[in-house]
Formats: sequence, C-alpha cells, structure tokens
Amino acid sequence: MHVAIKALAALAHETRLTIFRTLVQAGASGLQAGQLAKKLSIPNATLSFHLKELAHAELVIARQESRFIYYSANFATMDSLLSYLTENCCTGTPCSIAEVCCDEKDS
Repeated sequence: MHVAIKALAALAHETRLTIFRTLVQAGASGLQAGQLAKKLSIPNATLSFHLKELAHAELVIARQESRFIYYSANFATMDSLLSYLTENCCTGTPCSIAEVCCDEKDS
C-alpha cells in the first residue's frame, strides 16, 4: 500500500502525469532527458525536479548511456499499482470493460 500512496501522490501533479504518460507511450526504450524536455516544452531544471519525484515513487527508471540519461516508465510499478487499485473490483463479479478515452482534447 505504501508504494501505491507514493505513486498516486507523484501522479497527482499535472506535469508529472504528463511526463509519465509520455514515457509509457515511449515504451521500454524510454526517452533521453533532453528529448523529453523538448517534446513537453519543460525547462530542464523543472523536468529534473519532476523526474526525481517520479523516480522516488519508483515510477520511472533512469539509465545512463554514454553522456546521456534516458528515462523510461517502470512498468512493473505501474502494473503493481493497477493491480492494487483493481484487486477487489466489482466484489468478485466480472467487471464490464469501460471505454477509456486517452485523448486529452476530449477530457
């Protein structure tokens, strides 16, 4: 439960949620920090602050390749969070699959 609280707290900020969603979309290879900053139009210092929070919540993984740092979503933590949130779903009866709209312009 402690991991879920940290993850939900980190994702409760609009910028961090946007960063995390972008990294999820990037897949396992992730994105180089500079690419991520440019793609999201976030200053490097601000991005660094938010990535630190996401890493503290175990939602992102950083890896260094040469002189660049790449960030990727930690899919194991994401899967654990989703499992925790849905483990007692619908009191044991099969849940209907709800259509989720991920297009931000519709939200």
